Amino acid sequence: MVRDICRDVLFLGQKSEPATKEDLPVARDLLDTLAANSERCVGMAANMIGVNKRIIVVNVGFANVIMINPVITKKSGLYETEEGCLSLDGVRSTKRYKDIEVEFQDMSMKKQKQKFSGWTAQIIQHECDHLKGIII
Repeated sequence: MVRDICRDVLFLGQKSEPATKEDLPVARDLLDTLAANSERCVGMAANMIGVNKRIIVVNVGFANVIMINPVITKKSGLYETEEGCLSLDGVRSTKRYKDIEVEFQDMSMKKQKQKFSGWTAQIIQHECDHLKGIII
């Protein structure tokens, strides 16, 4: 189901709670909402649709990937960039890492570990900031 985008900075500024198997419908809603906003958005965190759970969805070019309870375990290649956000107006400066490694659970709640670089790594870092209540 396509959900409304949350723009409440007080809600977005809260740390997200760990997701469980019962939260899988939220992941499906994130996929639907990202698809509905694909012309202006490449990633979303659950708090962007009003749910305070550790779930993100990221466009990796050929598909949208769900990450449940993602944790960035390695990072390298710090650089400065600018980012916008569907939940916020304007563009802001930030620092990101070119290469990251992420541990997460997939839609079957199986643990995964993957490396990402470039644009995809930047999207994942932005969405993981959302989960920490960091507003960029």
